[in-house]
Amino acid sequence: MLEFCTLGTGGTLPIPERALSSLYVRVNGQSLLIDCGEGTQVGIRRLGWGFRCLDGLLLTHYHGDHCTGLAGLLLSLEKAGRDQPFHIWGPKGLKRVVEGLCVIVPPLSYTVLLHELPPEGGDAELIGLKIHAFPVDHGGIPCFGYRLVLERQAVFDPGKAKALGVPLEDWKRLQQGETVHVGLKKIRPEQVLGERRRGITLVFSTDTRPCETLEKNAKGADLLILEGMYGDEEKMPQALKNHHMIFPEAAGIARKAEAGALLLTHFSTSLENPEQYLPEVRKIFEKTWAAKDGETVTMRYPEHEEKAWISLS
Repeated sequence: MLEFCTLGTGGTLPIPERALSSLYVRVNGQSLLIDCGEGTQVGIRRLGWGFRCLDGLLLTHYHGDHCTGLAGLLLSLEKAGRDQPFHIWGPKGLKRVVEGLCVIVPPLSYTVLLHELPPEGGDAELIGLKIHAFPVDHGGIPCFGYRLVLERQAVFDPGKAKALGVPLEDWKRLQQGETVHVGLKKIRPEQVLGERRRGITLVFSTDTRPCETLEKNAKGADLLILEGMYGDEEKMPQALKNHHMIFPEAAGIARKAEAGALLLTHFSTSLENPEQYLPEVRKIFEKTWAAKDGETVTMRYPEHEEKAWISLS
């Protein structure tokens, strides 16, 4: 199971009911953030999922609405008693940006480890997720989207275990990933597993025009969280000028990718009511929603369906 909360769904500037970009992702009690706009620590406190379980931060790029909450976040981690390293990933310039934002931060009780990704992106693992960063088109500014995959262990096959002579008391160890011995033979977990089962795939990408790398990494995802800076075609000139997307473009990407669902976020301050555009957008991609600050979503492994089961609250 994977859970997340849209802590902030605004773009450029905060408004009273809409904080700036940040997504809190949780798996089995461990968590990470994607982006850390102004006020992120307030959103975390309101959510109540805690600071101590946060192990890392993925930054998409270095515009202020995506990273100016970092100093406050690091202080909140300090006050929560963190003593383990905290990891931050981001595009080129990460060290300079973090050092600049942290001028006002006193010495911390934990280490901050920086992972600057190359222009073509890269891979990481955190909180049980396989993470792939991919470049997107934000007008020449280094900017990444992130594809998060929660893999699922294949089904344990008792028949294979019996055929290999594995005692019943060792089955659990194999299911937990351990290697066991039967006489002089080593039995590895993969020897007693059946077909691999589908996991959960979540893609997060804001601040981009439609582009090939986004389309490629969106393919087959259970849920896409994409920006909808503007609602309709009337705002296309601004979208082109500022290298953002409108709702119909995001929906087109979801349809082409055959995604399970689409959650729109990163709204312009001029977009007072994002939901008013949903009826038209759903003609392009039916399973489209507009995110709200503080909304939590649960994604469960698929059983008999092709896509993960998704619950919004």
